[in-house]
Amino acid sequence: MIYHLLYPLHDLFSAFNVFRYITFRTIYATITAMAIAFLLGPWLIRKLQSLHIGQPIREDGPNSHLAKQGTPTMGGILIIFSVVISTLLWANLTVDYVWLVLLVTVGYGIIGFMDDYRKLVKVNSKGIPGKARLAGEIAIALFVGVVLYLKPDFSSNISIPFFKTILPDLGWGYVILSTFIIVGAANAVNLTDGLDGLAIGPSIICFLTYLFFAYFAGNIKISGYLQIPYVAGTGELAVFCGAMAGAGIGFLWYNTYPAQIFMGDVGSLSLGGALGTLAVVTKQEILLAIVGGIFVIETISVIFQVGWFKMSNGQRIFRMAPIHHHFELKGWAEPKVIVRFWIISVILALVAISTLKLR
Repeated sequence: MIYHLLYPLHDLFSAFNVFRYITFRTIYATITAMAIAFLLGPWLIRKLQSLHIGQPIREDGPNSHLAKQGTPTMGGILIIFSVVISTLLWANLTVDYVWLVLLVTVGYGIIGFMDDYRKLVKVNSKGIPGKARLAGEIAIALFVGVVLYLKPDFSSNISIPFFKTILPDLGWGYVILSTFIIVGAANAVNLTDGLDGLAIGPSIICFLTYLFFAYFAGNIKISGYLQIPYVAGTGELAVFCGAMAGAGIGFLWYNTYPAQIFMGDVGSLSLGGALGTLAVVTKQEILLAIVGGIFVIETISVIFQVGWFKMSNGQRIFRMAPIHHHFELKGWAEPKVIVRFWIISVILALVAISTLKLR
């Protein structure tokens, strides 16, 4: 809104010309979202406490987590609110990609809210039926995939990291792939959200990484130089990524160990869904497996654990899955697990960015 209100005045006052620059608006979208999260965080924590909206803890989880029982949850509302307001203020709202990403963020947030609400009403950690939740996630992701496929200027080719000439065209299969990426990313972040700050830290790193990818993909000169797919309009998604990073930092202030608030499914699903959508829109779909490698590792650990448990009549690969609980049960202090996972996320992000030149 600020962009649409102030940039047209650049003909009268040259100072307003600064609003045309995506970099300028991205910086202030980050600051705005961070400020909103900082300022509203204490109020939301008090509000959730007054409503007795506390996190139920898994009965089979580590004993050290029992102290977390009753910590306010559904803090993802703070992230979504900060991101939506900041994006609406600073982005060019005529770009439809901005609305698609906001749709997924809010849509998955609503699904997560319903899941959290059911957990709190039933006072257990199960939430809404898995099939119902998955159906809602697929419906939203499928809609996004179809919209993108039907856009005349959007390619159904996918880019392969480290290879500049291999760009297979999937046709309608691209809709299936994009749906899988969005839904998979949402649930991967959801599985990772088990320790104080564990999910939001790598999420911030991922959104900062895709901030660069969005900006590069939306700039015809830079994308040509780097030999990556050019997608007109995606530069505006850098503003959204900045808002996500800013909101995440603001939320982390209250979510860091020992957490005053948890994001809940309303936060983890919306973050993961938005991340998957960014990967699809910027044509860096496969690269998400590297950027969000922590989320991939967490998901694979659960798949292997469940699969081996069924195949071997009760034997386990890890002491507990997702894998961050395995390290806890090995004796690692919770902050050590969290910070080491953050460090791995930074390394993976650097590797992902390096693929822009290693082609």
